[in-house]
Amino acid sequence: MDTKIEQLQKLKEQARQGGGQARIEAQHAKGKLTARERIEVLLDEGSFSEVDMLARHRSTKFGLEKQRPLGDGVVTGTGTIHGRTVCIFSQDFTVFGGSLGEVHAEKIAKIQDLAMKIGAPVIGLNDSGGARIQEGVVALGGYADIFLRNTMASGVIPQISVILGPCAGGAVYSPALTDFVFMTKGTSYMFVTGPDVVKTVTHEEVTFEELGGAETHASVSGVAHFACDNEVETLLNVRKLMSYLPSSNREKPPVRPTNDSSERVCEKLCRIIPANPNHPYDIKDVIREVVDEHDFFEVHADYATNIVVGFATLDGMSVGIVANQPASLAGVLDINSSVKGARFVRFCDAFEIPLVVFEDVPGFLPGTEQEWRGIIRHGAKLLYAFCEATVPKLTVITRKAYGGAYDVMGSKHIRGDYNVAWPSAEIAVMGAKGAAEILYRKEIEAAEDKIKRSQELQDQYNAEFANPNEAAERGYIDDVIEPQQTRRELIKALRMLRTKEDTNPWKKHGNIPL
Repeated sequence: MDTKIEQLQKLKEQARQGGGQARIEAQHAKGKLTARERIEVLLDEGSFSEVDMLARHRSTKFGLEKQRPLGDGVVTGTGTIHGRTVCIFSQDFTVFGGSLGEVHAEKIAKIQDLAMKIGAPVIGLNDSGGARIQEGVVALGGYADIFLRNTMASGVIPQISVILGPCAGGAVYSPALTDFVFMTKGTSYMFVTGPDVVKTVTHEEVTFEELGGAETHASVSGVAHFACDNEVETLLNVRKLMSYLPSSNREKPPVRPTNDSSERVCEKLCRIIPANPNHPYDIKDVIREVVDEHDFFEVHADYATNIVVGFATLDGMSVGIVANQPASLAGVLDINSSVKGARFVRFCDAFEIPLVVFEDVPGFLPGTEQEWRGIIRHGAKLLYAFCEATVPKLTVITRKAYGGAYDVMGSKHIRGDYNVAWPSAEIAVMGAKGAAEILYRKEIEAAEDKIKRSQELQDQYNAEFANPNEAAERGYIDDVIEPQQTRRELIKALRMLRTKEDTNPWKKHGNIPL
């Protein structure tokens, strides 16, 4: 028995070495960690339990039968983050460039299946050259097996993709099917076709970084939710994200202890709205002032910056924040911000995370570009997401709530549970200037001093409509609150809504305007 145990130990040590010391050093030279080092950073110390460590590929073509490394280029298993179980796979670039073959795919699919059985999140650390060409259609079939499981797991368990190297061709679609995508600046990239193919087909000269780097996907395409400076920062941010999420849709989100009093008065909020309604302010200042410990974990920070989404806690309870950003495009809703917001709202609803909305929106962005690209269809995604959501929905109107955008942003009419406004709120069909030009066009044209008369009528319109009073009279908002009491009132509402139950009509699924 001792001999057999010794043989086993040698085999496992061989598996831990991956592609060998030379390739490990090459990985480090690129500023990248190995597959196993990444797992050590991500998981709680000593919690990793590996499966299929001794698996090998069974291909015999193109000389592969002479190269059968243990593990087949991916490390899989379970561990814990903040003491809660997660399932994980980490591709090993030192073995066949992390390329995906039949057994490699089987290992990932096996850990996905386990995650669904036990109700645990799946975290994928991607660092792969793509499909293993020598294995042909078997490798392609392996990708499809993973895609199917990504789709079946959607809304059941959180799925997080961490891109820590190349991710190209068909490999990109698994991350795209997951809930959150992390990338590392300078060392990770994603694209369907690389720079060489792009040059051949479209004659465009583009670098790997420009085409599919972390900053490109975080700010231009919106594919990446987070772009971090290095691998350790990336993995620590995954740990932070996990602190807000439940393990599955069968659990409530975690509650974190906080020393931040639920009765804390937010005096700063009384001075945050500019006297001129056309002047901007930063909605993130409002968010940080209200949430526990002033700690807001923003998602998609560099994409569609006219809407802000992210996670925080109130009285220790996880919440998803959705807020218009007056400091970017005046907080107007456009195509990208609508899609960004809709995706986030649907994630929160799937995992029972209450939604808190801070609303200051002048409407949807006008113009031929937006109309021709489908602002109607894309804007409807955000409306659909809020209408469909059955989690607690709380909305605070800080300033403007104009037109259809008022309806969209978690209004009482689409099953908002707790809707309040600050005294500075302006709830109307449109702004005073546009309204005066429509309602009093003839009167303005007949006036000797058209500019003066127009301004007088705008002031009159503002006095009558640029306030929350009519909405309060009709019950469209539940209260007009003093800004400094926002934190206290939101926490009271959240506590009350803990037992909320709401359902949608039975259906196979809805037909969201994709």
